[in-house]
Amino acid sequence: MLRIHFTPQDLACVRVASEPDPLWEITCSLHRLQTSRGRWAYADWYRETRATLAGTPLGAAVRRLLVPVLPRARYLPDFLTPHQAADGLDRGLAAIVDTPPERVAHEIQLLDRCSGAPGWAPRLLERQAREDLAGLLRAYHEAVVAPHENRILGTIAAERAVRGRDALAAGVDGLLTGLSPAVRWCPPVLHVDYVEDRDLHLAGRGLRLVPSYFCWQSPVSMADDTLQPLLVYPVHGVRAPAPERPPDASLAALLGRTRAAALRFLALGATTSELARSLGVSVPTATHHTTVLRDAGLVVSRRHHNTVLHSLTPLGAALLRPSADAGTSPG
Repeated sequence: MLRIHFTPQDLACVRVASEPDPLWEITCSLHRLQTSRGRWAYADWYRETRATLAGTPLGAAVRRLLVPVLPRARYLPDFLTPHQAADGLDRGLAAIVDTPPERVAHEIQLLDRCSGAPGWAPRLLERQAREDLAGLLRAYHEAVVAPHENRILGTIAAERAVRGRDALAAGVDGLLTGLSPAVRWCPPVLHVDYVEDRDLHLAGRGLRLVPSYFCWQSPVSMADDTLQPLLVYPVHGVRAPAPERPPDASLAALLGRTRAAALRFLALGATTSELARSLGVSVPTATHHTTVLRDAGLVVSRRHHNTVLHSLTPLGAALLRPSADAGTSPG
């Protein structure tokens, strides 16, 4: 059990990440390759990834280099998931390369004690070895994470919409209460089902909540309590595959003023009932419109309590940008 202790100042400094953290998605996706737990939820990604890596130099490097230093284990080296990755993959990889050798040595020793470090790991004290590892992390991301970016972004956007509604309805208490089945909010302590028993005192530093597409069931935090506090937690919504672009038939079905209005209304997230009231139609009719939008890859829907909340995918949001809206409106 991980117990995260909040002060009143910490409650004012809770933030939900606005984008997926690329290094945590890399890490959690590697864990999905190391276990069959939850594989049904990532079945299409798993099949594609196995096909992409099988018999390739990248696949061999992933098995020989990445899995041993990012194992599905009780301890992971914190320097491989730096907070700078919140600003993008480039910033995160640069932070890995710039990690002081003393810190690398300490964390590799911890890895060795907890689950066993590979024999080549001490070479990571050398900057060139960290640059090579960063290049491998980038290649892995480009090969097996980036191709699913739209789905990942849409899932995280839907999660943020849900968390935002909880916060608006019940403040930080509502936000923390609904995070995950593995998380329980008993003010002023957040209880998290965890791989070890420990306490994390935020001490005024706040907490960054990082929803993750590839995290499954068990949240993850930094091992070093002196680092910027965060909690990576699984998005537990529907994971049905979404098309990368809408098929022609769905695009044709989208043409029309009502669905264009629905798409605009869903830009900030809305329930089916809210959409029906906005459009002046019945709930079944609004459901039909959201189904068409979802089948076209423009909307993602997830059940939240006794309602269904709809939000835009990156493709849906792109259609609302000025360049997409220029010209004649759908008639």
